[in-house]
Amino acid sequence: MLEKDITNKILKYLKGLDKCYCFKEHGGSYGSAGIPDIICCFHGRFVAFEVKTAKGRTTALQEVNIRKINEADGIAVVVRSVDDVKNVMKEMEERI
Repeated sequence: MLEKDITNKILKYLKGLDKCYCFKEHGGSYGSAGIPDIICCFHGRFVAFEVKTAKGRTTALQEVNIRKINEADGIAVVVRSVDDVKNVMKEMEERI
């Protein structure tokens, strides 16, 4: 499965959740390099998902941004499927 297909499935899932706002970060000249693919606010908490295929790897810049988000008390994770995202969201719901 392509990364864009995984991303689309994740966005569809997230948009179906209550109190969830999310969007796909588009790179290029108007975006910022290394920012996670999906930015999300869920019940007032910042969450970012870096989407990768089963064999995909993060870049050094992506790792730096993920670390900085987590250090700022946000949540940033690498995900490879909708199930990975569901697990993160389930853990968040248990804390609400």
